[in-house]
Amino acid sequence: MRVLLVEDDVALAESIARALRAEAFAVDVADNGEDGGHLGATEAYDVAVLDLGLPRRDGLSVLAEWRGGGRTLPVLILTARDAWSDKVLGFKAGADDYLVKPFRVEELVMRLRALVRRAAGHAASVIQCGPLSFEAQTGQFQLDGLPLKLTAFEWRVLSCLMLRKEAVVERLDLLERVYEGDADVDSNSLEVIIGRLRRKIGASLIETVRGLGYRLTAGPA
Repeated sequence: MRVLLVEDDVALAESIARALRAEAFAVDVADNGEDGGHLGATEAYDVAVLDLGLPRRDGLSVLAEWRGGGRTLPVLILTARDAWSDKVLGFKAGADDYLVKPFRVEELVMRLRALVRRAAGHAASVIQCGPLSFEAQTGQFQLDGLPLKLTAFEWRVLSCLMLRKEAVVERLDLLERVYEGDADVDSNSLEVIIGRLRRKIGASLIETVRGLGYRLTAGPA
């Protein structure tokens, strides 16, 4: 799931981006309205988080331009403004949801998932790869219809692979998302997690692509 985060508070943006990447979101960050507006108008995103009080261009004008240009991606307004009049202006400009600072990142994640489901017309949120299934709404995995118990790091790795099934996910990408960019992490720990996952779901489902990374595959038909 690809997210555009437009937030000028660098520390907050980094915190949100780390949390979303840990939940297997792919996140692009812009720290001003001009750059964020351009990204939202030209790139394909599943959902956007848009602050109102942005430098160079305010969030409401960015949102109005997206809607005026026919961009229908779900947009969650993120702001310190708690007045009802501000919320009305946001919704009139085309916002789909509104979250007031301070907030819990867990709530933001749930709201974003809900927005994407709503935009998809409540389409099935279950991703299937061979005997393995992933419920995007709840984050739960099942193997052959039975709940799959995973550690936090195993879940992060497997969800990254599942959301990009049949595509190669580079090792550095996995390390960044699983360990939130911690440069001190021993890269061998990723191989340990992959080994544990193979024992739990079957070795044939996770393919090693030498020199690149890993791919989750259903295998031959």
